[in-house]
Amino acid sequence: MRGSDILLIIVAIFFPPAAAAFIAGCGCELCLNILLTCLGYIPGHIHAFWLIYKRMKAEEQYGRGGYMYQGSGKFGPYGQPMAVQGQAPAAYGATAAPAPAPAPAAPPAY
Repeated sequence: MRGSDILLIIVAIFFPPAAAAFIAGCGCELCLNILLTCLGYIPGHIHAFWLIYKRMKAEEQYGRGGYMYQGSGKFGPYGQPMAVQGQAPAAYGATAAPAPAPAPAAPPAY
């Protein structure tokens, strides 16, 4: 446990949304932590401590500064593209050929 982790824990004790903002930035995790803190002070603490725990585990796995927050409490190696669930990777500059037009139908025979 480093000094920055201890400082995050102290910040989380006094104001959990600030600790969530330091870890996850201004996004969904911060809004969730603000909501949890408003609903009850203890749920906001639990969420902030969970984020700190996940950050400490990422630091153990990827090394100091070798990780990046990817959202939903997940950290990944720094420099690796983030995978978005259910979305195909971007095809930079590539376009698909248009589908051929259907052949005209033959007139009905009488």
